[in-house]
Amino acid sequence: MIDAPTRPVPLAELLWLGFYWFASSFHWGALITVLIPAEVLRFVPESQKGAYLGGLFSGGAVMAMMVSPISGALSDRSALPMGRRRPFVLAGALVNCLGLIGMRYAHTYLAYTGSYVVVQAANNFAGGAFNGLLPDKVPVAQRGLASGIMGFMMMIGTISGALVSGSLVGQGHADAVYWIVAGVLATGAGITAYGVRESPMPPPSSLSWGEFLRSFWIDPRQNRDFAWMFGTRALVMLGFYTLISFLQFFLKDTFHLTPPQAAQTTAKLSAVTIAAGAGVTLLAGWLSDRTGRKGIVSTAGIFLALTGAGLLFRPTLSSLLWIAVLFGIGYGAFTSVDWALAVDVLPSNGSPAKDLGIWAIANTGPQVLAPLAAGPVLDAFNRYSTNLGYSVVFAAAIVYVILGSILVWNIKGAR
Repeated sequence: MIDAPTRPVPLAELLWLGFYWFASSFHWGALITVLIPAEVLRFVPESQKGAYLGGLFSGGAVMAMMVSPISGALSDRSALPMGRRRPFVLAGALVNCLGLIGMRYAHTYLAYTGSYVVVQAANNFAGGAFNGLLPDKVPVAQRGLASGIMGFMMMIGTISGALVSGSLVGQGHADAVYWIVAGVLATGAGITAYGVRESPMPPPSSLSWGEFLRSFWIDPRQNRDFAWMFGTRALVMLGFYTLISFLQFFLKDTFHLTPPQAAQTTAKLSAVTIAAGAGVTLLAGWLSDRTGRKGIVSTAGIFLALTGAGLLFRPTLSSLLWIAVLFGIGYGAFTSVDWALAVDVLPSNGSPAKDLGIWAIANTGPQVLAPLAAGPVLDAFNRYSTNLGYSVVFAAAIVYVILGSILVWNIKGAR
């Protein structure tokens, strides 16, 4: 475990921290579930939408996997006068906004994908450093509460982004979404940078490039709990991204909706899911400080998988709303405790942002693998039999989530 601060953090300071998390979640809620799947259809044939969407998401996620640990490691060693985390957050948010503008004005699939890669790199440059603020400031006894607050802000941000994006895309105003997302992100980064105080760190000891690169290797034999945490998170997220990456296409093809109708329906279901999840995040985080984290993470993940299984049985639109509610409860409980469990088992080497950046690969890696693997499978099975591809990829997603939820009990160094 890492050396943690002991001073309790006032609730107001946790909320200041949460503003950026809200803004970043608004950003991804608007882009991933609604805007990007709808926009891809501007550039590619209908019959190849799965593969092209998978390629776009995968390219961005590869960049994210590389940038987040590097940003975290650089901020761990930063001695900037403004503090070691906030300059990275502000710089990343600025470039992120420029990437969004590039997506807005892209006229080809290649240009759109390139701008999206910039967005992913910049967002993870900011996020890699931001992740270090939490272990820098939050004591062990408040990790569950802090994780719950971050989960709540993530849920509220995601639901807001999905609703705004779905409404505007459905009305034919997709262009406006990019400007709104950029404005929210810049505002959130500015509020967090203003409200959170950091003291400048002393200059770090010199480090050769070889030593710097070797620092990214965390030996799983010596850090078994961290390895299990990484693996189980990756499995759950692989299932999650397999489901949400193709949800809009599933709605369009299964219920014979137009692209704008599918975008609006996706936004509504996302809103229901996140609203249900937001209702349990604070409670689950608070409870994990008292009862332990593994039981909540495991139970929530299995609940998530079982409710997601409803998609395999050709649900009606009305039954999808109930599936979204139950799915949201599981997702909210999982995400509100997952971060605290990860911090509990970080290696004790004084580089929390770098280690959390490596752990974040368990989230961004599945963003690469899920659409890259499932996209061609989806298209192939759909050509074989109408909409069979959705049953195949969704069934695989459920298996991933169940495995990750069970294997989390192999973590021994945390409750």
